[in-house]
Amino acid sequence: MSTELLQLSLDPTLIGPASRYINEARGEQLSAAVEELAVLRFCIILTARWESTETEDLEQRDQLRSELVVLRKQYGDKIDDIAMDFGVSHAMTVKQEVERNVILPREVRVSGLPVQCEEQVADSDFEV
Repeated sequence: MSTELLQLSLDPTLIGPASRYINEARGEQLSAAVEELAVLRFCIILTARWESTETEDLEQRDQLRSELVVLRKQYGDKIDDIAMDFGVSHAMTVKQEVERNVILPREVRVSGLPVQCEEQVADSDFEV
């Protein structure tokens, strides 16, 4: 394949209907990837908050630490996937947006398993 094809402008007036469909599909794929990244970020924050609570026993905290390592690896892998599929600049922009917008205020206390994280992970198409 010629690299000239890869460099062509994606102006909707210059490309055909099939190309517009491809652009829309890529936009939907990026949105899904951003949502998955946001869910992972939320679960990381929540798990880190549980791990730091003093009410958990030592065994439970160790388990939470190991889950946190897995979640952080999945988060990094998802950023890498976005970079490979959509470009590094998109991946960095998405990462910054997710880290700026997905928060859990400090005054929110966590106790027990949060239903929100379970529901969000269950609604998504990936495994955490």
